[in-house]
Amino acid sequence: MTDLHPVRRALISVSDKTGMIEFATALAGHGIELLSTGGSAQSLRDAGLTVRDVADVTGFPEMMDGRVKTLHPVVHGGLLARRDNDGHLAAMTEHNIGEIDLLVVNLYPFEETVAKGADFDTCIENIDIGGPAMIRSAAKNHAFVNVVTDVQDYSDVLAELDANSGKTTLALRQRLAQTAYARTAAYDTAVSTWMAGAIKDNTPRRRSFSGALAQTLRYGENPHQTASFYTDGSNRPGVATAVQHQGKELSYNNINDTDAAFELVAEFDPADGPAVAIIKHANPCGVARGETLINAYKAAFDCDRTSAFGGIVALNQPLDEATALEMSGIFTEVVIAPGASDAAKAVFAAKKNLRLLTTDGLPDPKVGGMTYRQVAGGMLVQDKDVGFVGMDDLKVVTKVAPSDGQMKDLLFAWKVAKHVKSNAIVYVKNHATVGVGAGQMSRLDSALIAAKKSERMAEAMGLPEPLTKGSAVASDAFFPFADGLLEAVAAGATCVIQPGGSMRDDEVIAAADEAGIAMVFTGMRHFRH
Repeated sequence: MTDLHPVRRALISVSDKTGMIEFATALAGHGIELLSTGGSAQSLRDAGLTVRDVADVTGFPEMMDGRVKTLHPVVHGGLLARRDNDGHLAAMTEHNIGEIDLLVVNLYPFEETVAKGADFDTCIENIDIGGPAMIRSAAKNHAFVNVVTDVQDYSDVLAELDANSGKTTLALRQRLAQTAYARTAAYDTAVSTWMAGAIKDNTPRRRSFSGALAQTLRYGENPHQTASFYTDGSNRPGVATAVQHQGKELSYNNINDTDAAFELVAEFDPADGPAVAIIKHANPCGVARGETLINAYKAAFDCDRTSAFGGIVALNQPLDEATALEMSGIFTEVVIAPGASDAAKAVFAAKKNLRLLTTDGLPDPKVGGMTYRQVAGGMLVQDKDVGFVGMDDLKVVTKVAPSDGQMKDLLFAWKVAKHVKSNAIVYVKNHATVGVGAGQMSRLDSALIAAKKSERMAEAMGLPEPLTKGSAVASDAFFPFADGLLEAVAAGATCVIQPGGSMRDDEVIAAADEAGIAMVFTGMRHFRH
């Protein structure tokens, strides 16, 4: 391959015209002939540039509402011909095909069209055909041809033309080709994913995944692991769309934990009052509602003050000054909220290592999507857990029924348990977690750990008895034996919410009746691995 290769002719056909005029003007300044199509050609002419229509080059007009304009041997021959192959050069001469050394294409806005909720036929019409075909031709022939599919690459191309007297290096052309193939792959992924949903095919024979690089991370879960952060274009409010106001860049673990925290706090509608979730290693260590945001934070913090140190805090309402001052008492890695007052930002400005993120809103816990997990040799794909249980969905299975207050705490505990690693046991009292047992191999151990942590917190706070006394308890899956339930009773729980469905449900119900507590079944579990 030749390293430096001159650019004499460029074909520009773009949907997103950001920076196009400036780029084309600079190309013309290097004596590069400009070819173009449709709206791109008109915009270039309006800017005073000399442009030749592709239709004049091919001898065929644009037809079929623009579906056929660049799908022609003169275009693809100009892109694909090897400049070091005598046979290719002879064919170009015989068929009057001119070289195209630079292709500038970005595709029809298919993803944006889908995001706007367009109907099926409109989405189909926004599937680009000629663009991807040209991109693939140019990328294949990157030994000689530059292909630009991203506005961000305009400056790099111009820098090389300036530095090399109108030529580009092979290294640049290779990088542009890789970017181009990734773009067409992502485009095809968007089309195939949309079509699978449109025709209600939940298990298509082949499934593709794509993402756009948002951040190269310092390292992964551990310093010896490389990592990066990609966005999927869904614009779901959260860490991917947040504005970072201060603090050093987010780490892999920060992003993972912040996402967990914000998705959890979004379970609690801001219209029903302030809520705060504190997360450590992707598990909640405190979640609470309050009359005010500061009260909610204090209650969440009191569930497990030790684990809250160095944690992630998520709010369902904009951060205010009083709450920011309260949070400043300990080291916190990240605070994420749907907004923050100027006074709150000023408080955090003194905490240089704290990252403050704000979003345009909360993610909707009832709006799904897909989740992916890689395993050896494959990928597990499932719907996002958007399962919801309301008051009317609960089945009282014990002689004693929960009071209205207990029922509210049970539902609160159930929402939290959905976001705790299995096996999950969550104790709640007065709309605040008072004990969380997460990720244990047995449900009994989770109940024991949560109760023990509550005991330690009570001692630290100088309270006469554990906070779990008089609490509601949630189990993310059924109790396979009565022992886990009895441990919760021993910790002071007076009511229980669980899915039910065990072969020993009758034994567990009998144990609850003997203990004189209330229990309800949801008929739904929330495993989280």
